[in-house]
Amino acid sequence: MTYKVRLQPLAGNDLEEAYLWAAKNAPETAGLWLARFQAALLTLSEQPERCGFASEHKKLKRELRQLLFGRKPNVFRAVFLIDGDAVRIIRIRRGSRRPLTRKELGS
Repeated sequence: MTYKVRLQPLAGNDLEEAYLWAAKNAPETAGLWLARFQAALLTLSEQPERCGFASEHKKLKRELRQLLFGRKPNVFRAVFLIDGDAVRIIRIRRGSRRPLTRKELGS
């Protein structure tokens, strides 16, 4: 089955903030980083269940998963739900940040 990958508004804001930070601190590679991250997100269209559960999984009554992107210490987490034939990416966070709260998850 092929899933539609949908970036939810909060995740879109998160990605934009991450890109702007990268553009400020590493302008020569920020565009490449963004393109690679977006390509990684699109891989969720095939077998999104391959990704493990997010640490916030127990805060919702649904299977909350995460795609990890990057290398330590700059790992990012794309936190998502599988919703029928769609993968809804709900937040994007640096891996070093504290777990998301229910409010930050939009619940």
